[in-house]
Amino acid sequence: MPLGKRTASGVLGGVLGLVGLSAVAGVLVTATVTPAIAVSGYAASSAITLFDKLPSYLEVDQPMLPTTIYVDDPNSDEPYELASFYDQNRTPVSWDEVPQVMYDSILSSEDPRYYEHGGVDLIGTARALVNNAGGGDTQGGSSISQQYVKNVLIQECEKDSPDQETLLACWTKYTTADGAEGYERKLQEMRYAIAIEKEYSKNDILLGYLNIANFGGVTYGIEAAAQYYFGVSAKDLTIVQAATLAGIVQNPNYYRIDQPDNEVNGEANGYAATKDRRNYVLTRLYEDGKITEAEYTEAHAAPIEPSIHPREKGCTAAGGSAYFCQYVKTVIESDPNYGPEALRRGGLNVYTTLDLKVQLPAEQAMRDYAPATLPGMDFGATAVTLEADTGKIRAMAQNTTFSEDPDVAKPGSGYSAQVYAADQDHGSSRGFSVGSTFKVFTLLDWLEKGHSINERLNGVNRTSFEGFNCDGAPIPQTSKIQNFNNVGGYTGSITNFTRDSLNSGYLAMASRLNLCDIMRVADRLDVQTGDGKYLVTDKEPNIERTPVPFDILGSFNVAPMTMASVYATIANNGIQCEPKAIEKITNAEGEEQPLPETTCEQKLAPEVAATAAAALASVMNGGTGAPAKAYDAVPVIGKTGTHEREQTSMVQTSTKASTFVWVGNVSGHANLFQTYAPADVVSNLRYRISSAVQGAANAVYPGGQFPPADPNLSRLIMADLPSVVGQTVDQAKNTLWNAGFNPVVGEPVAGTQAEGLIESQDPGAGRVAAGTTVTIRPSNGKGGTVPDVQGSSLSDAMRAISGAGFDAERGECEQKKGAGAGRVTGTNPGGGEVAPQGTTVSVNYEAAKCSGDDD
Repeated sequence: MPLGKRTASGVLGGVLGLVGLSAVAGVLVTATVTPAIAVSGYAASSAITLFDKLPSYLEVDQPMLPTTIYVDDPNSDEPYELASFYDQNRTPVSWDEVPQVMYDSILSSEDPRYYEHGGVDLIGTARALVNNAGGGDTQGGSSISQQYVKNVLIQECEKDSPDQETLLACWTKYTTADGAEGYERKLQEMRYAIAIEKEYSKNDILLGYLNIANFGGVTYGIEAAAQYYFGVSAKDLTIVQAATLAGIVQNPNYYRIDQPDNEVNGEANGYAATKDRRNYVLTRLYEDGKITEAEYTEAHAAPIEPSIHPREKGCTAAGGSAYFCQYVKTVIESDPNYGPEALRRGGLNVYTTLDLKVQLPAEQAMRDYAPATLPGMDFGATAVTLEADTGKIRAMAQNTTFSEDPDVAKPGSGYSAQVYAADQDHGSSRGFSVGSTFKVFTLLDWLEKGHSINERLNGVNRTSFEGFNCDGAPIPQTSKIQNFNNVGGYTGSITNFTRDSLNSGYLAMASRLNLCDIMRVADRLDVQTGDGKYLVTDKEPNIERTPVPFDILGSFNVAPMTMASVYATIANNGIQCEPKAIEKITNAEGEEQPLPETTCEQKLAPEVAATAAAALASVMNGGTGAPAKAYDAVPVIGKTGTHEREQTSMVQTSTKASTFVWVGNVSGHANLFQTYAPADVVSNLRYRISSAVQGAANAVYPGGQFPPADPNLSRLIMADLPSVVGQTVDQAKNTLWNAGFNPVVGEPVAGTQAEGLIESQDPGAGRVAAGTTVTIRPSNGKGGTVPDVQGSSLSDAMRAISGAGFDAERGECEQKKGAGAGRVTGTNPGGGEVAPQGTTVSVNYEAAKCSGDDD
């Protein structure tokens, strides 16, 4: 409460009031304890001393105020109120925001000599005390200053009250006037009232009273009361409305007019009790000359006509943004600077990061593509968008309607209080299996180990991949892990595996890495399970087991927002900015308060992030994520994810905004890859939602080009191609696969190898590009090697060729002096070549004379 000037008469009244009250109090307090000596000088003196020793300083603190969550309104300079939280619905107002008739109504009915006394109306108080001490009807006799003090004391007590029972005890403690304890409380109240009138002006005290007073239930203060009971601001109250509220404040929960079924004071009898009290107030106003006779007559005849306008409490008021609201609520409640009490009582103004230009399209996408319910399943969907270089949450939408009523929010009902996008600490969700979007950690570890995205591996699926380990300890693959739709796989590059989301390709990668290192990459990027468990065993709490090969494909339940942050980190050159929901917090006076801590930190080397982005770009350009593209010319990278046909995910990010979409079973195991009329195949919904939300984000936060892949991490890898000649087809294929090459079996050829053994390969053994396709040809067992007869005499050559099972014939002759009868210059097929038995071999030669049949 601001300090105010006081008049000399007011100060004098306070001093005289204290002296007079001390005398009265001395007699009356003694009378309550020892009536027989009530008038003795000693007793009176002692009582006066007792009163003088009562504490005289009362610290007037801020009353309990609602906390309000705001979001920027793109169509206004003023923020939009998303939701409010309160134990007491109160909106403080200034002096000029309360009409004079309201002040007059309170003073005429409660304290007509307010501006004449010094905090205690001795006439009214003495009359009430004497009446009460004599056994008559209990009378209040409290001045406005005393009532203000009483409310301040109640507020201070209630601020520390953890439950309703304690709250009621606070009310009883400061309102009970029975016996000696009650009189002592009343005297302390008087002492404080006199003291505050020395410090604050009359107007400030009166306004403070109207701002703090209870008007029934959780409605506190004149502005909230006017809004609640009549749907108007306090400044617009009529005479009838002002008199009604002045009547209510005298006994709030008796005179309240929001209980139409109340038999004593309800709609059936026209709120008779309240009307009687209101008419008393009108009479006092008229007698004090505050209203005219005509105004009095008209107001006195008016019925009690409430127009109840409840102020919504909690995130339900936020509509489609309720789940973001709930997330913000948990951030405030869990922050050491605030907590649940600050949320409900601290009068905070919380300005959030939500961007309605992205949020509203996200909500519309949910309405368009993700129904609240689907038959036979507990269906759920969510989308969350983070600004990549700040971590600010720009959108969060969900397919269900927000409700914290357990009788309403049941599985499959279309209502929920769970925030699907967040974890257990920020919305009671345990996360979901994110499927192949989790492969990104294998990709990152691969690059951090110096491997290239253009390295080629044998990604053909098989029962077991050799080499899985955790820090050197072998981890066996106990069963075959299928590819999606049971495809067989292939030998290809890391980029190809990423583009096609090939499980067997990524298992081949992981078999050359350390499974525990893959999990450490996830841990470094702040990935935990949705219920807060670490994926590494050297931190607590953890998953309590060593990772297995299947884990790299996304078996863990992880919050969608967590994964959105991971991909945003890649898009932000390896700098991870923690998700941030709050831009600014101010107190009731508009002073900025500490923000919940969030940081930005370099988590990945820029060259690793850039190269990972190059591989992930293939997903959106012809890969599994292409159906989710917004086709707005903004470059994006991304990844799809599917887990056991029960959960589906789609993440995509530009250099500025990262959107993660999850669609699946909140609980249960329904197959998403079937049509639920009138919806499309459920597994396809992620693409449509992602395209709409990321498209909206791209329009507001347009990203640029991603940095090029690091030359070393995208280099072409050379490898030694082994010879498989003489091996069986299966042996040759395995040899080539294990060496990282892609074998293709050609047609059998005539050869010297036994039938079925490899006769030839193309290319031949040597140093070639890793992953090269190698054509292998088995022998049919019907081939021979043409003898090398070059330089032999023609006759000897013909006999040698015939002896090897071929038909020999003379070929071209070149006449040459000194060559004699003939010397062989070559054959066709050539010497050393393999040819089918019986093949005609032409023998070319030189001779001194080429004509005739010389031998």
